[in-house]
Amino acid sequence: MKRREFLQGLMAPVLASGLGGAAAGGAWGRGLWSLGPQTGFILIPMDDRQSDHLKAYGVAYRSLERGGTAEWLLNYRDGSFLIPDDPATRRDAALAGVGIESITGADVIDIRGTIQANNMDAVPLEKAPSVAVYAPPNAAPWDDAVTMALQYAGIEYDQIWDPEVLTGGLSDYEWLHLHHEDFTGQFSKFYLTYSGSAWLAEMVRENARVARSFGFGSVAALKKGVAEGIRQFVEQGGFLFAMCTATETLEIALAAADVDVAAQYSDGTPMDPRASERLTWGRTFAFDKVTLERSAAVAAFSNIDGHQVNNPGRRQTLGAFQLFDFSAKIDPVPTMLVQCHRNVIPDYYGLTTSFSRSTLKPGVTILAEEEGAPWVKYIHGEYGEGTWTFLGGHDPEDPQHQIGDPPTDLSLYPNSPGYRLILNNVLFPAAKKRELKT
Repeated sequence: MKRREFLQGLMAPVLASGLGGAAAGGAWGRGLWSLGPQTGFILIPMDDRQSDHLKAYGVAYRSLERGGTAEWLLNYRDGSFLIPDDPATRRDAALAGVGIESITGADVIDIRGTIQANNMDAVPLEKAPSVAVYAPPNAAPWDDAVTMALQYAGIEYDQIWDPEVLTGGLSDYEWLHLHHEDFTGQFSKFYLTYSGSAWLAEMVRENARVARSFGFGSVAALKKGVAEGIRQFVEQGGFLFAMCTATETLEIALAAADVDVAAQYSDGTPMDPRASERLTWGRTFAFDKVTLERSAAVAAFSNIDGHQVNNPGRRQTLGAFQLFDFSAKIDPVPTMLVQCHRNVIPDYYGLTTSFSRSTLKPGVTILAEEEGAPWVKYIHGEYGEGTWTFLGGHDPEDPQHQIGDPPTDLSLYPNSPGYRLILNNVLFPAAKKRELKT
């Protein structure tokens, strides 16, 4: 959606109420405050007093699923949640091991005064978004940071793949996640390291089967069709969140409408040397002026990724990235996406670890960067009626993740700041003010 429309929807009930100045308190002129000062509330703190940050998102999400309302207190105690007191939420929090605090209407008055006087805001959360994860049917859920986060937090999702996208199934969802998929049709060049692996052979067979069943001449053509379906989903009002390989290859597939960017899988024939010049970036979300990796012998896609993790000659070492500090009242959208109890987060690799600054389109909002580096980590933007958010890397708690490594046990990282960024994106659509267009 357009940011101005989001803000208009957010503020319209406040303006209509006739409340002004400190009494209005941003979005507080509606929603929970209308319950009255005698109503009891539950505060889910998201600062260092919280015992399990990740499951706290699940408690807030399920409250919305039950038809309740909540407030996301941006920048107040690191993005805490305010929910009307009810037995179901208390039971849920207790079972999940999530810390909560009982507060009164008088406490809420104090909170809204603090919010009004500082770089804070309160955003009403009205409806739990319907969630889809794009992944092959045989994909292991523990090999995707987002599916692990959703399962750990207790947020339900549907797993979809190419057939659902190609037949209009995305219209059933408001939030879509992409992670591993190579939308260029090169199978992430896994043949360079994993040639002969049974799982790679099965990946190739299944993709080729789906391509034939839908009348595509190649897997690369199939993935272009899927990428177009995802583009239309966002254009029509959907919320897209992508990590790792999907961020880079989705953009390349959208830009390569008339170019075959897939190197020859069988013999490693290099790409057309003029392929980069023939790409068109008008229909992409984030990137422009990209140079493709020509060699099939180099496990990289383009110069979008600044770290080039599988390219020994160009590989960059990991540092740390810092979240931007946005104005909560002026820019609530990026503020929601960076809510965290840590401002500096250790970096982690992925096939696409970061995004080169030189490839970013002018309107892209940078949410996190490594200071002084020629790359950024976390970006966001609007497209048509929807939004997209890209986060580099594979697993925030496994910096050097390799295929076949044991899954990350999130019970060991219940306060992970990196995983909080993922779950911010899941709750972000709950603040949406109108129905998704289909």
